[in-house]
Amino acid sequence: MSTTPYPVDQITTVQDDTSSDSPTAIPPSGPIIEPTKSLANKPFLKWAGGKTRLLKRLLPLVPETFVNYHEPFVGGGAMYFALRTRVTERSFLSDLNEDLINVWLTMQKPNKEFENALSSLLERDSKEFYYEVRAQQPKSLAEQAARFVYLNQTSWNGLWRVNAKGEFNVPWGQRPFRSFSPDQLSLIRSSLVDTEIRNEDFRSSLSRARPGDFVYLDPPYLPLSDTSKFFFYTQKRFRQPDLEELANHCRWLSMRGVSWMLSNRDTPLVRTLFSESEIIGITTHRSVAAQNGVDRESRKSPEVIIRGGYA
Repeated sequence: MSTTPYPVDQITTVQDDTSSDSPTAIPPSGPIIEPTKSLANKPFLKWAGGKTRLLKRLLPLVPETFVNYHEPFVGGGAMYFALRTRVTERSFLSDLNEDLINVWLTMQKPNKEFENALSSLLERDSKEFYYEVRAQQPKSLAEQAARFVYLNQTSWNGLWRVNAKGEFNVPWGQRPFRSFSPDQLSLIRSSLVDTEIRNEDFRSSLSRARPGDFVYLDPPYLPLSDTSKFFFYTQKRFRQPDLEELANHCRWLSMRGVSWMLSNRDTPLVRTLFSESEIIGITTHRSVAAQNGVDRESRKSPEVIIRGGYA
C-alpha cells in the first residue's frame, strides 16, 4: 500500500506474490505481465505495503493507455514506475507524508547538497551512527531527504514509523547503507519527467482527475481489530470515515468517466462500500517478521482489487 502516511497492521511487513489457489480469486484477462527491472522503472525506496510483488496481477487490469495518471497514496511508487510509459500526458503523485514527498521532490532535480550529504552518510555508516542520524533533525530540505534515504535503507525492514510527537523510532536493521551512484540518481530523475509531486490529502489529489485519466489507489488498510498495533507514517490515522469518503470519491470518478483501481484488504466493510464496482478477490502471502527481523512466518491474506469507471 502506499503509501502511505497512515497506520497499517504492525506485524505485516513484506508482501509476497498472490496465490492462484484462492477460492475467491478471479484470474485477470490477458497474459500475466512481468514488470520491467530497469532502475528507471522500479521504486528507489523500500515501503511497507508496496505493491512490487503484486504488479503481475495488477498490470493486466489497467487500461493500455490513458491521458493522465494519478496516485494519491504513492508511498514507494511501484505502480507508477510500472505504468509511467503508458501515460500520454502527465502523472500526478501525492502523499500525506511530508518527509516522503520531500525525497520524491529532491530526486526530481540535480541537487549537489543532497549528493554530498549522501556521500557523508555512506562514509560514516555503522550501527552507532544510525542512532545518531535517527536523533537528528536536519534544517535543509536536501539534508532531510538524505537522512530519509539513509534511514530507509538501514532501518528494520525499511519502515518509516513515527511516534505521537512525530519522531522516527524504528531500530537499526543490520543492513549497510548503499546510497545511490550519480548514474542511479540520473536514471531516477529521468523517470520523474512530466510528473507533478505534491504533499497533500487524497481529497485534493482526486479533484484534478479528468475523463480519460487513470487513478490508482492504495490506501492504508484499516486494522483488523481495535486492539491491533500500528505503524505510524505520520501523526494522522486513516480511519473508517476516510475509507467511506474515499468510496464516495470513487463513485464520483466513475460518473466523470475516470478509470480507477483500488487495492485493499478483503473485508465485509470494503465489499459493502464498493459494492457498485467490480471486485476481484485474490490471496497474497505476507511475511510476518519479529522485531529481530530474523524469525519470519508466511501467512495468507485475502485481498481485493476493485475497479470502476471502465467503459
